[in-house]
Amino acid sequence: MTLYVCAKGVRVQEARESSEMAITDWPENERPREKLLEKGAAALSDAELLAIFLRVGIPGKSAVDLARELLQHYGSITRLFAASARDFSARPGMGKAKYAQLQAVMELARRALGESVQQGTCLDSPQAVADWLRLNLGARQQEVFCMLLLDIRHRLLRMEEVSRGTLGETCVWPREVVKLALAHNAAAVIFAHNHPSGDSSASEADRQLTRALQQALALVDIKVLDHLIITANQPPLSFAQQGWI
Repeated sequence: MTLYVCAKGVRVQEARESSEMAITDWPENERPREKLLEKGAAALSDAELLAIFLRVGIPGKSAVDLARELLQHYGSITRLFAASARDFSARPGMGKAKYAQLQAVMELARRALGESVQQGTCLDSPQAVADWLRLNLGARQQEVFCMLLLDIRHRLLRMEEVSRGTLGETCVWPREVVKLALAHNAAAVIFAHNHPSGDSSASEADRQLTRALQQALALVDIKVLDHLIITANQPPLSFAQQGWI
């Protein structure tokens, strides 16, 4: 501890923890930026990666401290990215400029994954599709039902939002799905919808809808390859991997 002498006597104050020190005071091999350059981005924790984005902290808190507080406050990276400008800007050390930068990073990630999907990696890399859908649907507060329209080589033609509902429900009409698929000359489709509740398990209604869509599309010789349920925090659930398609 450190002793401070003042006019009214001796005041005792405990030394601050090292986590409150400026990152520049840390050992070089523990600094997030240097660690990334030496070991690669995958070696960093979520807080360390976010700290590199934040760049600086505030008095008494390093960028890593702020990053940890943000992740604790929002509960996940996905929910952090989905925060409103007003809510995010109200957090200590944040602001509209940081919010704009965060949204730019998010959009770059969406576009990078979108390019991967559009370059024909849809079936070669199912994880890329799941990651892309999670970025687009994971933090939505309304349930959204989408379909990926694929050509005969299973390359992405486009993504269509079929329906948007209130929390916990949405309505999808098989005839509308068939019309969309035919309008874009799709040879196959992948369905996806989000569960705002955060529970990625499939309900009986989800499975019944998928069977109805499969039957309707089979009549026009269009194959359903998968149906993914997306949440903010859990891994996507694949109907194909479950053996339901």
